[in-house]
Amino acid sequence: MRFPGRRKHRHYFPIDKKDPLTHKLTNTVQLEHPYVVGLDQTIVDIEANVCSSVLEQFNLKKGLSQLVDSATAESLYNYLVEHDLINVQYAGGTIGNTMHNYSVLADDRSVLYGVMSQNISVGNYAYQYLCNTSSKVDLQHLQPVDGPIGRGFTLITEEGERTFAIDSGMMNRLSPDFINEDMIKNASAFVLSAYFTRCSGEDTLDKASLKAIEYANKHGVPVVLTLGTRFMIDERPQWWREFIQEHVQILAMNEEEADALVGTKDPLIAADKALELVDMVLCTAGPEGLYMAGYTDEKFKRKSEREYLPGSIPEFNKYEFSRPLRKAECEEPIKIYSHIAPYLGGPETIKNTNGAGDGALAALLHDISSNDFHKLNVKGSSKHLLPALTYSSLSQICKYANRVSFEVLTQNSPRLSKGLPEREDSLEHAYWEK
Repeated sequence: MRFPGRRKHRHYFPIDKKDPLTHKLTNTVQLEHPYVVGLDQTIVDIEANVCSSVLEQFNLKKGLSQLVDSATAESLYNYLVEHDLINVQYAGGTIGNTMHNYSVLADDRSVLYGVMSQNISVGNYAYQYLCNTSSKVDLQHLQPVDGPIGRGFTLITEEGERTFAIDSGMMNRLSPDFINEDMIKNASAFVLSAYFTRCSGEDTLDKASLKAIEYANKHGVPVVLTLGTRFMIDERPQWWREFIQEHVQILAMNEEEADALVGTKDPLIAADKALELVDMVLCTAGPEGLYMAGYTDEKFKRKSEREYLPGSIPEFNKYEFSRPLRKAECEEPIKIYSHIAPYLGGPETIKNTNGAGDGALAALLHDISSNDFHKLNVKGSSKHLLPALTYSSLSQICKYANRVSFEVLTQNSPRLSKGLPEREDSLEHAYWEK
């Protein structure tokens, strides 16, 4: 388990099997490792350059996003392979991306629930999904299915126009019987996206998701929900508010999804309103940066050493140096907030906007599991005199999530190829000290 982010440590954090006093490797030090569990629609994103005639051949409307059946998707895929038109195939899925990024950042285990084709050929889309997922992500809990996983085609024609074709395959067929209660019970967090409700016919992913949520709620494991897209929330906002309030403890969203859920475009006010539903909120706001909100107990609050910020809630970051707690754990709960502008003002060139929020969520999950890791391996530490959800303060989590988002924005894939650099290349070493 790597340390979450970077700072001058006050508490000992055991990153290897060395004796903390002699700094020598020893077999007597056996570290216990927590993990996080995610549930996702397994899908591969396939990008190819094609002629307009190919779109006509497969009855695809140029410039639009459309659903296709599995037979059409299979024919299209085989055509692209035979004519060597595919540019790249990479693993997708909001939670799959998050689990991968978590494992890259933490250098530790995560578990992914979903489905996987039981017949895989070297080089095909299912093979690419496995190859593009960190070896630290435990894929042993993917349910084998007799058919394709999801495929999302991006077809780029001569003039640069992008046409999208999506086949869900069998990605929504995860069975509730495949969910292991002990796996959920012992996790640091259970993570899923709002896409689990997009089921029809013989699909069972929604039932499997609700089963996993039931286990998490039963055993006090934080349920982390990322909203995915505002259009899904727009369809039934009241249902989502009630569902979240009853089952979810941590909510991740962007400003558009927040507007759909709580009816305001102000990300700070949206985070504040969302705290009436959950214990902690992560809200990305594009060029405005990133907001977080949560609760702490009056007796554990810590004043920020940074400048108090103006906003729709005056001096809202006053207690951002506090660690967030579940509201139910507080005798006198108070709301705490933090904000950070984009790292270095944002990348000079943004190569990919898909996945920055997933990267930020992965950083938050790393901090949550780091708290459990420290609690398990440093018995009796004063760090755990308060029952905090996280290892770090709200302010430090903001910095870490922000830095990870920047890294995702500078690469073509939503999945990190490596962890954060040990040393920053610029004068931004001070970023971690502010």
